[in-house]
Amino acid sequence: DKAIQYLIDTAPLYAQAKSERLYLEEFRKSKKAHLMSQAGTEVLGKQETFAYAHEEYIEVLEGIRAAVEKEEKYRWLMTAAQARIEVWKVNEYTKRAEIRNLS
Repeated sequence: DKAIQYLIDTAPLYAQAKSERLYLEEFRKSKKAHLMSQAGTEVLGKQETFAYAHEEYIEVLEGIRAAVEKEEKYRWLMTAAQARIEVWKVNEYTKRAEIRNLS
């Protein structure tokens, strides 16, 4: 019961973490385009270099890193809870089989 309740409680946290990651990944593209437009040159390579090296772009990358870490934490905790449920099911099946064999 605790594992099932944990899944129910954690599912919204996982969903929120995933949506934050996806948002940041898409925002990264907008940030890059915005920074490229501020580069002060028409040369695309220099614009891109300016954008990738800019502190604001690096901040977005750090945000993505934190979001992925949070998402993965919840995903693996939920996977562990699912594994506990499977172990419980196997144990219950084994108990019933042993009772049948004793009868």
